[in-house]
Amino acid sequence: MEGMKKKVLLGSPAMVLLFLGVAMLLMLPGVSAKRWIVGESNGWGTNFNYTTWAKGKHFYNGDWLFFVYDRNQMNVLEVNKTDYESCNSDHPLHNWTTGAGRDVVPLNVTRTYYFISGKGFCFGGMKIAVHVENLPPPPKAAPIKSGAPTLSSSGHIILMPVVFAIGAAWDAFIHFW
Repeated sequence: MEGMKKKVLLGSPAMVLLFLGVAMLLMLPGVSAKRWIVGESNGWGTNFNYTTWAKGKHFYNGDWLFFVYDRNQMNVLEVNKTDYESCNSDHPLHNWTTGAGRDVVPLNVTRTYYFISGKGFCFGGMKIAVHVENLPPPPKAAPIKSGAPTLSSSGHIILMPVVFAIGAAWDAFIHFW
């Protein structure tokens, strides 16, 4: 009786729709935020040019900055542009220092962020300005050339791999359930 109840649940329309929905979500391309390790292998420390490191990089809304440093000596302070340029750590906008030397800063507003390390380290180059922008729009689809297969004329080009993928996933689901 219990085995029969399990078969009925697996074959129910709700389970089929749920499984198909999950399968379709898994096939969608993912866009994810990037976690930037400030200074990469050098971390957040002295004798490193963070302006050069940030140059040419694109920081997008939703990305994260990950500061790795000696927690006993340094810190991560967000300041305004004036305090950034003068290395003034007296009135930070936000102190991101958590005490572990592994601080994560979310870049969730489109603007320029200014970070310094206080205790005199800013004068040695421990400062970085990061301009955060919105993600660019997705590229436009190329125009359809005459004679090229289209979804309406030969939908089996896309449909068949999807059907096989769903079938294989369904088979694995039933066998391992």
